[in-house]
Amino acid sequence: MASESFTLKTFYENWKQYQDHIKDAVAPLTAEQLALRPAPRLRSVGENAAHIIGCRAGWFTFVLGEGNDEIKAIAEWDAQDAPARTGQELARALDLTWDMMAACLARWNDEDMQKTFQDDWDGEIVHLSRAWIVYHVMEHDLHHGGELSFTLGMHGIKTDFPG
Repeated sequence: MASESFTLKTFYENWKQYQDHIKDAVAPLTAEQLALRPAPRLRSVGENAAHIIGCRAGWFTFVLGEGNDEIKAIAEWDAQDAPARTGQELARALDLTWDMMAACLARWNDEDMQKTFQDDWDGEIVHLSRAWIVYHVMEHDLHHGGELSFTLGMHGIKTDFPG
């Protein structure tokens, strides 16, 4: 069990570092920089950051029952017609969602992680473990954080993303 705790702690600590890279990359951006896209039909930098935030807030509040009204409202930032946010607003929401998730991860034990939750995937009812949902949110952060980093890089904006 000690080895498993060390492994999870390592994953969570590195996820936090990655979250901080995302936050530090978007916080200083101007509205014009947040609107940059890799291609016309793909998400802008700001939309990608809002998508990361919306995923976190959505899964943790609406499926897992965590968070508060402020986090629930942040989940709507990923909606198609949601207003653009500033870099500072995005950075704050990344911190708010991270703090909520970190508090949950610190509180949940192995039995908690095995609990399943019902979700509707395009009309199909699925049962997902809390552990699967946490993993999904982490890999979602990594995937879309990479897109965000790539988009900034292709437009000549340097970040501290690893790699």
